[in-house]
Amino acid sequence: MALFRGALSTLRKGLSKTRDALSGSLRSLLSGRTLDDDLIREIEKRLIQADVGVSGTRVLIDGIKDAYKRGEMKSGDEALEYLKREIKAMWPARDRELVFADTAPTVILVTGINGVGKTTSIAKLTKLLRDQNRSVLLGACDTFRAGAVRQLEIWGERLGVEVVKGQQGGDPAAVAFDACAAAKARGVDVLILDTAGRLHTQSGLMDQLSKIRRVIEKQIEGGPHETLLVLDATSGSNALRQAQEFDSATNVTGIMLSKLDGTARGGIVVAIRDSVNIPVKLVGLGETPDDVAPFDPDSFVDAMFEIDENSGLTGR
Repeated sequence: MALFRGALSTLRKGLSKTRDALSGSLRSLLSGRTLDDDLIREIEKRLIQADVGVSGTRVLIDGIKDAYKRGEMKSGDEALEYLKREIKAMWPARDRELVFADTAPTVILVTGINGVGKTTSIAKLTKLLRDQNRSVLLGACDTFRAGAVRQLEIWGERLGVEVVKGQQGGDPAAVAFDACAAAKARGVDVLILDTAGRLHTQSGLMDQLSKIRRVIEKQIEGGPHETLLVLDATSGSNALRQAQEFDSATNVTGIMLSKLDGTARGGIVVAIRDSVNIPVKLVGLGETPDDVAPFDPDSFVDAMFEIDENSGLTGR
């Protein structure tokens, strides 16, 4: 599904840092140029600057080198189109779809560190599911941070969704247990569980996240059906480290990329896909529950490589 016009405009604006690294220098560098070893090395430098990562960059550059040596790629323009095509192909449509259980409820576990916009992302996900005529129940498993439960309750009230909660400082796994029981008893379609904004360096909290997952597995067959990691799109290489640590603790199935209305280095999604093979499924494009869209690699990559319209150059 292509991003609607307003979202695409926001996406282009949010990826300005990536365009600085890729388009502002790379497109102008490659346009009309004959491909050679020096130019390939410059492409490599620009990709790393855009947070594509060393490993992800190596894969892309190796492809360019192979085509160049075989005489199948001779110009900078061809190299640019190759990059766009290969990056877009990293996310097949099937990988980007949310997984739903054959028999309700579907359980979606939402994780991420403090400050990434996790609770707002849950509100956006809830609104998206409600717009699909799915009933939703929220579980407030973040019992550590003062005000976290109330923040989720406020969103629940605004969206017409109930919240299962426990005591401040209580056992998050116990809240997960109660929420699973309530979801089954009430026959809701989707249960979304919020978790504490764990720092990936805090092993005790990561162990608690694993415990929540084990409780879900025992209570609901196949659950959690999705484990979504919320990442701040502006955090660059720190997001890759978070993806690696959270995936190790709880088997992340998808990423919800928040704050794309800010200034992001979008190349990090390539690094994450290459490193831990986790697809981006949703992107957050603002502060309201409606500011969410399915991840569309075609629009995303075009926005990464597109020159700002004010410069007189546009993406292809």
